[in-house]
Amino acid sequence: MRGDFIESMHVAYAVVVDGKGSIVRNWGDSHYLTCIRSSLKPFQASASTVAGATEAVGFSSSELALMCASHNGEDIHVNTARGMLEKLGFDISYYECGSHAPYDKKSNKDLIQQSQKSTALHNNCSGKHAGMLSLAKHLKSDPNGYTHVDHPVQQAIMKQVKTYSELNDFPLAIDGCSAPVPFMPLYNIALMYQKFASGKYDELNILYDAMETNPMLVAGTDRFDTDFISIMSGRAITKVGGEAVRGLGIRDEGGEVYGIALKVLDGNQRCSPIAMMSILKELDLLSTHELNELKKYTKITLKNHRNLNVGSIEVEMM
Repeated sequence: MRGDFIESMHVAYAVVVDGKGSIVRNWGDSHYLTCIRSSLKPFQASASTVAGATEAVGFSSSELALMCASHNGEDIHVNTARGMLEKLGFDISYYECGSHAPYDKKSNKDLIQQSQKSTALHNNCSGKHAGMLSLAKHLKSDPNGYTHVDHPVQQAIMKQVKTYSELNDFPLAIDGCSAPVPFMPLYNIALMYQKFASGKYDELNILYDAMETNPMLVAGTDRFDTDFISIMSGRAITKVGGEAVRGLGIRDEGGEVYGIALKVLDGNQRCSPIAMMSILKELDLLSTHELNELKKYTKITLKNHRNLNVGSIEVEMM
């Protein structure tokens, strides 16, 4: 909205499933085929935990959380990724994720002021790739080419993904960090997040607990994922992906566990948090306290360059 008028519109599809795999609610096409992008990270990381690779190398809880992260490239993220490489006995040249400027504006500004260039450690996927390298080392595979779809690391990952998604096959593309990434229906993404929060999979429980304990490592300053996980105190986990896909697993007070998948069709991230918050409110899955603590994500005020309120981002459930 700009003033009282609609200026732009984003359409989002979403689906909610319960522990039986039944669709509780859906908006749009529950079987809409989309790329899961970085919402896949906890499940990619599970291949390393189930194999014992992360335990063998001695990754800490914060390092496990970074394996699931799309982080800001702040010092806490860069230093954690660097420590993971040191435990592996690898240097930055082993990374196949490429580099980009930190998402965090202050961290990017600091690099510029110090005349330093960003490295693969600043890549939002650096933790994920350290996890993949740990699996390559544990499998005694050549780490070179660990992002290739035929590499044992990616084969182990896709075996895990097939289990959680309940899909025997899915088309693959290449993610921004060079790793293979599936396209799958929203329904199956929701199934995966229901399993993630269900407590029934030991390898997922390790990662769920790591993300819940270290929300700052999952995203960073002024990020919805970090703020949401912090406020939910172990009751829910969410993970964003590129082009405005998002997965969420949540446990209600009655013991039911729900998985939610969301996709903003035009790929615009700005309405992803408020859309997910609207779903949770619609299903009465958030307490008054949780809603109050996350209120900045329930209606977003738009400001101009003089910090004047000029509009808002709002949701209409259809």
